[in-house]
Amino acid sequence: MTEKEKMLAGMLYNANGDVELIRERAACKDLCQELNQIQPSQGEEQRMLLRKLLGTICGSFEIVTPFWCDYGYNISIGDNFFMNHNGVILDAAQVTFGNNVFIGPNCGFYTAGHPLDAVQRRQGMEYARPITIGNDVWIGGGVQVVPGVTIGDNVVIGAGSVVTRDIPSGVVAAGSPCRVLRAITADDR
Repeated sequence: MTEKEKMLAGMLYNANGDVELIRERAACKDLCQELNQIQPSQGEEQRMLLRKLLGTICGSFEIVTPFWCDYGYNISIGDNFFMNHNGVILDAAQVTFGNNVFIGPNCGFYTAGHPLDAVQRRQGMEYARPITIGNDVWIGGGVQVVPGVTIGDNVVIGAGSVVTRDIPSGVVAAGSPCRVLRAITADDR
């Protein structure tokens, strides 16, 4: 198996010693740099470049620059997607956002993780686990989501949270580590 095949299969792979992965990340970073240099008033030019950069885009979307990702092709966004300034998506594995997802500034979605074993880390080994965000999710500013997390539908994640485990649908969750605070009810209307 190639290192890229291992990466996409969720196995340990060498991210820093594989020519193909290094080349793909460099090409992606070049596109991100180009995106981040486009004037904010040139929204259509930004959207055209994002369509080239990202894997799947369904419907309307806005990503406010600066924005960074590792590969781009592992990112899928649903309709009516909004990500505010300083979004980072490390997409060694699939990152999927549903419809009507709103993300505050300074948020990160990190599929890449590193072994606990120091020898493996020094060798450049890492693994990647997918992140899935459901429909109708609001993620407050400064939220960090780690590898392998799924956030259900109709969820609010409070600002500054570190999401280290799955969050079920229909709840407000916050904290570090992020935990469910309460259900979203009819009273919230």
